[in-house]
Amino acid sequence: MEKHERLDYSSEQESPQENLRITQDTDQAYEFLIKTHVSSETASHVNLDVLRRKIDWHIVPIMFCCYFIQFLDKVSLNYSAVMGLNKDLNLTGNDFTNVGTAFFVAYVIAEIPNAKWLGANVLLWGITVACTAATKDYSTLLAARIFLGIFEASIAPSLTIVSSQWYTKSEQAPRFSFWYTGVGIAQILGGLISFAFQHVSNPSFSGWKAMFVTLGCVTVAIGLGTILILPDSPIDARFLSETEKTALLHHVAVNQTGIVNRRFKIKHTLEVLLDPQIWLLILLMILPSSSSGIVTNYSATVIRNFGYTPPIAALLNMPSGVVSIASTLVAGFGIRRTSNRWAWLVAICVPGIIGGALMSFMPETNHAGLLAGVYLVNAVIASSPIVYQWAASNVAGQTKRTTSFALLSIGFGIGSIIGPQTFQAKDAPQYIPAKITVLATQAATALMSVVLFSYYLLVNWHRNRSGRTPQSVDDMSDAEKWRNLTDKENPDFRYVF
Repeated sequence: MEKHERLDYSSEQESPQENLRITQDTDQAYEFLIKTHVSSETASHVNLDVLRRKIDWHIVPIMFCCYFIQFLDKVSLNYSAVMGLNKDLNLTGNDFTNVGTAFFVAYVIAEIPNAKWLGANVLLWGITVACTAATKDYSTLLAARIFLGIFEASIAPSLTIVSSQWYTKSEQAPRFSFWYTGVGIAQILGGLISFAFQHVSNPSFSGWKAMFVTLGCVTVAIGLGTILILPDSPIDARFLSETEKTALLHHVAVNQTGIVNRRFKIKHTLEVLLDPQIWLLILLMILPSSSSGIVTNYSATVIRNFGYTPPIAALLNMPSGVVSIASTLVAGFGIRRTSNRWAWLVAICVPGIIGGALMSFMPETNHAGLLAGVYLVNAVIASSPIVYQWAASNVAGQTKRTTSFALLSIGFGIGSIIGPQTFQAKDAPQYIPAKITVLATQAATALMSVVLFSYYLLVNWHRNRSGRTPQSVDDMSDAEKWRNLTDKENPDFRYVF
């Protein structure tokens, strides 16, 4: 949208008969629009630039905080490994790998998205992180990581739904990128935090324990803030006036993906299982998350095995966050300007492929080349927000969307289970199989993005050849815009790529 943009729908008028068409299938946005006393003429005078900035400042920071602290809490295990956790808890063989995997097993089985549910889970995982300081051995650490995975599972589907409720498809990409930069910033601050807590000299309460307690307390505070600040939908937003809500709902109606509908539809769930795009999107989530699972859990360990001391290894891991931030923001704003999600996904795989090759085949003595490989692989972090946003743009129908986003997060969890399991103790200190996994999965991600692009192109071509001209959203009545149809059921829906 251009600056000083205003909506023009003053000509839209709902008939009394249309106002009666409220059923269980009707989106709550439509119910709000026909019950509000704000006229279309009044709402059309809302400045969208001002409204968008207002929403950005109220919604994006809390989403960023949630994802930032989620990632920092998750990878705190990565940093604690170089702070003496393995020694203190007598972890041997693949114990550390199994603990890293346990988080994602729990993550897979606990996908329930909702803003308030998200806030409650942020609070609970904060308590879990703090309690990790009390672990005494492998079993108690494993239990803590399982509970952490259960509580953190809601974050990705919840933030995906929230982001898609407030913005049009083209506006979503940079917002997804903003909250996803929490990954890179957590990598940077995680290195500093680890370095600082490694200077704790209390023998009865070691540095890694103090780190977990501190992070847990910060997480609890963010959880309380999420519950109080983040609304479940634009309709519930206390910081928006009735006029602004009306203007926003008309603005995002172009998505044809709905806002809120609580009715669970079995046929929409079955459609998920039979929809090729969903399985291609899940595969696009599994492949890069296999790489990121290795990077997030073991990068500090890999760097330490180059011969650096634990504090220096933590600091040398910080540039990984810079790469994550840069790739995420470049891809997000690139999609906003040019669309072409598939091309940006391929583009960010290139540094990942190069990084995987450097890690796998560079001589052991070339520490600079090996470090460059570790850093470049972090470009893979940008793939997840692209896939989430691609799904948010192309999956319609509330039941189908909720189910699909949960499945995507399960795909992320599966990939994150596969990745750490390639990092076996018998392969130390080089861990060549894990490094080759990074290389292979990045190449496969690029290939599958082209396959999904081709699928969308083919489906749109078939719909355009059907002889029915797709109806413009501007020509639809409000009832037609909020019908809670899936992308398969809606003949006017066209996929973006």
